[in-house]
Amino acid sequence: MKHLGFSTTPNLVLRLPMWRSRVMLFLLFFVFMLLLIRAFWIQGPGNAFYEAKGVRGTQRELELPAYRGKILDRNGQIIATSLEAKSVIAYNDTVPDDLSIEKIHQLASLLQMGEPELRKKLKEERKQVFLKRQVDPEVAKQIRQLEIPGIGLNNEYRRFYPEGEAMAHVVGFTNVEDRGQEGMELSREKDLAGHPGQRRVVVDRLGRIVEELAILQLPQNGKDLQLSIDSKIQFLAYNAVKSAVEKHRAAAGGAVVLDTQTGEILALANYPSYNPNDRKKLTGEQLRNRVLTDTFEPGSTMKPLTVAIALEKGVVAPNTNMVIGAKYLIGSKPITDAHPYTNLTVSQVIQKSSNIGTAKIAMNNLTAEEMWNFYTSIGLGQAPKIGFPGAVAGTVHPYKNWVPTDQSRISFGYGISTSLFQIARSYTIFARDGELVPLTIERSPSFKPGTQIISAKTAIEMRSMMETVTEPGGTAVKAQAEGYRVGGKTGTAHKLVGKGYGNKYRAYFAGLAPISAPRIVVAVMIDEPTAGGHYGGDVAAPVFSTIVSETLRTLNVLPDSNGRQMVLQDQNPVDIQSASVKVQSVVLKR
Repeated sequence: MKHLGFSTTPNLVLRLPMWRSRVMLFLLFFVFMLLLIRAFWIQGPGNAFYEAKGVRGTQRELELPAYRGKILDRNGQIIATSLEAKSVIAYNDTVPDDLSIEKIHQLASLLQMGEPELRKKLKEERKQVFLKRQVDPEVAKQIRQLEIPGIGLNNEYRRFYPEGEAMAHVVGFTNVEDRGQEGMELSREKDLAGHPGQRRVVVDRLGRIVEELAILQLPQNGKDLQLSIDSKIQFLAYNAVKSAVEKHRAAAGGAVVLDTQTGEILALANYPSYNPNDRKKLTGEQLRNRVLTDTFEPGSTMKPLTVAIALEKGVVAPNTNMVIGAKYLIGSKPITDAHPYTNLTVSQVIQKSSNIGTAKIAMNNLTAEEMWNFYTSIGLGQAPKIGFPGAVAGTVHPYKNWVPTDQSRISFGYGISTSLFQIARSYTIFARDGELVPLTIERSPSFKPGTQIISAKTAIEMRSMMETVTEPGGTAVKAQAEGYRVGGKTGTAHKLVGKGYGNKYRAYFAGLAPISAPRIVVAVMIDEPTAGGHYGGDVAAPVFSTIVSETLRTLNVLPDSNGRQMVLQDQNPVDIQSASVKVQSVVLKR
């Protein structure tokens, strides 16, 4: 047999047609060209699309929160500040669709939200969804330990209020986005808030920041705000009002303390209040800043203002004798007093709080226009301009619409509405020798010139008359403050119930101290007292006494009483020997 080489074996001879090999070669070349074109597209014209897709999965633009300005009291004590917190964010384009039930349960529990709500948020089409704001750092740490892809944490701040409910109606609060909602947080939002910045970072699949690429915009922190409020005086005023409301089983109460020299508001207290750090059970009743937002008929606290008009006009003097009688008929309904009087001097009209005496002074000596002009000149019927949200104007109807019954009733505080704050401000004309003091809630320690409303002579006469209210025979002996001479006026007003007056009352006391050189004006209101009486002298005057005593000591004002005082506490007279504060009456120069 003829020997054949391995390469020439017939079985190995290729019998395929040449065109098939060429087709295969062409197909391989074509696929290679497609890959080459694709590579060129990815790295060339289409690079921006794929780069953006990669960036979207690994890079985030995060907000750099601005630090909200602190709120301070007049002494620099912090009453509102910002603490570090975390926001929990879901980047839904990277959160796994098959996230385990256990992880969902754990995350929902830490976020204090229902699992269905959490699942709904994770399925939203938005790339970035806030799951919860202002999370405590400890909770944020536990969320991070879950290591859920696409769940990230960002730095932010939450507001903290060290003074709690005592200062709540002054400072207000912010929402979860750190924007002011009430009080000074709302009214000074623009200055306090600042402007957030922005940064670009690289994150891993769990949403953790691994690299900071750039600061796109630096944050601008908010400005600090210093108020005129004294946190010590605010606290004692709040506690005094709270104690009175609880003791007399009242619906609510309020107090305001003004510095007559600088026009600064030293305290603005309301009860009921709320804890601005925990507002889960917050109600509208708790939110009401009654000192500024509630209007009411001021009752007998209007009498010194009416009498001041007559004194200024020169038609009466403090010792002018008046025939009072059992009733005074103006219109169909007679005006009466709580106790009948035959004769009273003008000073005694204030001391005894005579409705008839005040109405006769108004009807016999004053015109409706004169009364209206005076009331509006001291700010009644106008919203206080102190930059505080919700401050109301009250109502003083145009004098042209008054009828005789209107004029007589308005003279002793019915048919007109004011806020407690307006009453307090109006009394500054007696404290400052006839000047109406411009008021401020921001720190402003310098002396503020006011607008002259009445003469110094009239103001001094009114101070003397108002002091008799707190002396034996007056309606507010319980307003006496140990070591200090005080003066003021009680008020007990029926509340409107439907279309008439019911058996509900508001008790007031507004006054000034020390009488020798008034430094403060204090006004107190207790709404609907139901136990232990309802008269201003019994309910509101003791609150005034407490606030005045503590405030003047806090301000280091020297006592001006060198006699013996009789202060009534819970109906029991206590003789206070003022020898412990024996000093000569000191006149403090402004």
